[in-house]
Amino acid sequence: MAVSPNILVIDDDEPIRDSCQQTLSKAGCRVKTAKEGNEGLLLFKEEAFDVILLDLKMPGRSGVEILEQIKEDNPETIVIIMTGYPSVETAIQTMKMGAYDYISKPFTPEELRINVRRALEKRDLVLENIYLKRQHEEELESDIIGQSEGMQKVLQLARKVGPTESTVLITGESGTGKELIAKAIRNYSNRKDKPFITVDCGSLVESLFESELFGHVKGSFTGATATKHGRFELANGGTIFFDEIANISTNIQAKLLRAIQEGEVTKVGSNQVIKVDVRIIAATNQDLKHLVNEERFREDLFYRLSVVPIHLPSLRERPEDIPVLAMHFLREYSQKRKKTVGSISEKAMKALMQYSWPGNVRELENAIERAVVLTEGNVIQPVDLLYHELSTAREVSHGEERPRSLEDVEKEYISQTLETYNGHRSKTAQSLGINRKTLWRKMKKYGLE
Repeated sequence: MAVSPNILVIDDDEPIRDSCQQTLSKAGCRVKTAKEGNEGLLLFKEEAFDVILLDLKMPGRSGVEILEQIKEDNPETIVIIMTGYPSVETAIQTMKMGAYDYISKPFTPEELRINVRRALEKRDLVLENIYLKRQHEEELESDIIGQSEGMQKVLQLARKVGPTESTVLITGESGTGKELIAKAIRNYSNRKDKPFITVDCGSLVESLFESELFGHVKGSFTGATATKHGRFELANGGTIFFDEIANISTNIQAKLLRAIQEGEVTKVGSNQVIKVDVRIIAATNQDLKHLVNEERFREDLFYRLSVVPIHLPSLRERPEDIPVLAMHFLREYSQKRKKTVGSISEKAMKALMQYSWPGNVRELENAIERAVVLTEGNVIQPVDLLYHELSTAREVSHGEERPRSLEDVEKEYISQTLETYNGHRSKTAQSLGINRKTLWRKMKKYGLE
């Protein structure tokens, strides 16, 4: 469902206003008119317009003054100047002030349509630039690394649901890659070339949440110095991803439900309804059904979001993916850090496989990055991974298992390696992937001299 462009015509000539409204309405636009500048400014402050057609010569405040005020309030607004007295000087002056173009009176309906269509194309570029500024990545990654049966099922479901318009609820522990799956769904869809806007529900301030989602008009609250597009408008035609959706308040839940159901939003401080066409994907690491039972999450919103539920398995549920993920991150960070770390030793890989990874893929990525940065060799060894809080061994105490300290594990590993090489420090240091000075310091620390 395409959104009708919103056009404002400000002109003291009634036939011109009526002609513009008739021509542009037939072209599928929503059109409002004002017979003088102050009336036009009031309409402009109430809602966001895609294009404003502004007469240059009017009683009271001139078109130049109105243009100056519009650009001061919202520099992104696209303005076309209408004038019966065209001149090079006029064109230069208004262009310097921020007007997109000007059209000479009298003009034909076709000339008007062409000018407005070009202005709308410019508007699309403006919104795209806003969207690009919000992106925190240069490229949306769609390749999901995982050979396990669980991840293959997730990818298969993502491919199936991608081309549909159904809302998707992605669940799973923190660090499992929920946003990556959301981007994959988007890239499998017909909206793949349209905006993908992320809303981090856990980081936005509650008092500004509504403004972030739906936008606001100038003066609607303290600090609202200009009319602003909300995330829904920026995502128009594309996808909105609500990360950690469980964190939004019940008040915002109600407004979000309406936006999803009706396909329309209202800016804070405005009564104007804006039609939007977005695809919703949400994610959470919490049990929304449990929150519904506790009346902390709306049941109707839960069912609206979870038309297609996708659950991501934790990394400990798919250990067969650990080696391929570890090697992927090793290649990535070796290149980024300009180091020649080419592999992971068998013992180090065993340590990775035995760890429970409570932080999931994100924790594994951090561990490999840290190992690449800190290793002094070209092969990741267990000692490199000890900088990360993982332990590969357990000891029994009073009939119960408890994790051994990192120092205990490191001491034992160094001692065993020294024994293997009959106390030869150079060979031991080489095997551990550290230099002799580092080995000597650790031996001194653990009393292994």
